[in-house]
This record gives sequence, structure tokens and C-alpha cells, in this order.
Amino acid sequence: MLVSARSFAEYRAMFALTDRDLDQRILDCPAGAASFVAEAGRQGIDTVAVDREYAVHRAELGLLVERETGFKRELLARETAGFARSWYADADDLIRQWSANTRLFRADIAARPERYVAGALPELPFADRSFDLVLSSHLVFSYGNRLGEEFQRAALLDLARVARREVRLFPVTVYDTGERYQGLERLREELAVLGIRSRVRRVAYEFQPGGDEMLVLTCAGYRAPAPAGPGVGRRGEAAVDPVRWRHRERGA
Repeated sequence: MLVSARSFAEYRAMFALTDRDLDQRILDCPAGAASFVAEAGRQGIDTVAVDREYAVHRAELGLLVERETGFKRELLARETAGFARSWYADADDLIRQWSANTRLFRADIAARPERYVAGALPELPFADRSFDLVLSSHLVFSYGNRLGEEFQRAALLDLARVARREVRLFPVTVYDTGERYQGLERLREELAVLGIRSRVRRVAYEFQPGGDEMLVLTCAGYRAPAPAGPGVGRRGEAAVDPVRWRHRERGA
């Protein structure tokens, strides 16, 4: 799996983010070396990034992504030969843009380390309903053929657990095939039984052909299951909030 470094502008397009969306508390999961949180922070937007790589390669992740994309330049050129050119002119342009994004990421993770939390799906280190909006790109369905439906189900439920309002996942296509993930409707039906409504929405972003849809989960009516027994805490309950939650300051 290639650790990505997409920009704030790409996030706005991938997730159809409005100014109203950006006035919420947002989690980026998994964030990789994207510059979304860094650029959002410059605008006063309340965002947090979470990624398993922050536990191991925190200081050097941006450099590692730059080196990896450069090393895999020929592979990227082959794999993206038929992709849309609205965001990247070619593989070299992708590498150039991602390198610039990683530099913003590196500066921000050094300046605001509390905004970058080590953690991974399907068990995030946050309490229930910690964020208003949760964004998840290029993992759950992109690698659906490798991760398996059990992981996807658990991941979707944990994303919904930490969201007060919505979860948005992009794309719903599998990277290896370019086709919509086959088990998507089955997963949506299972989520509906648990009180999580969903819809597939087309967005104004496409890189991989056909990859222009996101899955939106409405989580307001969902409550994660109670702890399994005495002394057993729910996932994330013992975690310390890395920054003060804005919605708590508002009294919501």
C-alpha cells in the first residue's frame, strides 16, 4: 500500500466539502502524509489526523513518502497511464505535488504534534462521538480485495462510532480492478440494521477512471454497543483527547 500525500484542495473535491462542513470538527483517517490537516490549520479549521505510521515513522514519514514515490516512479507511470489528468499531468507531476504536500505535512507535525495521533482501523484511539465529520480516503474500499469484508465491516463501525454526524469514504472502487467494490451493498444493508443510513454520492473528483463516488454514512442515530462486561471499557474511552474538542466548548 502506497502512503499518499494529497492536498487540501483534493480533499475538498474528493469529499465534496463545503464551507459549512469545514466549520465542524474533522478527523482524517488514515491521513498518511497528506497536507489536509496542515493546510486546514492555517485556516483555523479544527482537524486531527490519525495513522498507524505516526507510531513508528513519525519524524521521517514525509521524507519516506518522497523517497518511495520517487523510487516507484516507473511503476506509478505504468499504473496511472490511463488515469484522468485533471489533477496530475503525469507521474512526474504527481511526485512533484506529493513532495510539496509532504513538506507542509512535515512542518505541521513538528509544530503541532498533538494534531497527529498514532492509531489504526478498526480500533481508533478516540472516545465515542469525538468528531462531527470523519473522512477516510483510499483504504477501506480501495484495498477491499486484500483487506477482506470482516475488516471493512469493523472499520466502518469504528468510523461511525467516533463520528457525531457523518463519515465520508472515498472512493468506493477497488484500486486493483477499477470496479465498484462488490460487497458494498451488502455492507450498507448491515449498517442500516444498526441505525447507520448511507448513500453513494458522485463527486467532482476523478483520478482513477470510474473513481468519482464516495460513500456517506449518517451516524447521528448510531450508538456503539455497550461494553462486553464489568470492567471492560469501550474502545477509545480511556484515550486522552489530544486537543480540546471544540464541540465540547460549545456545550453541544
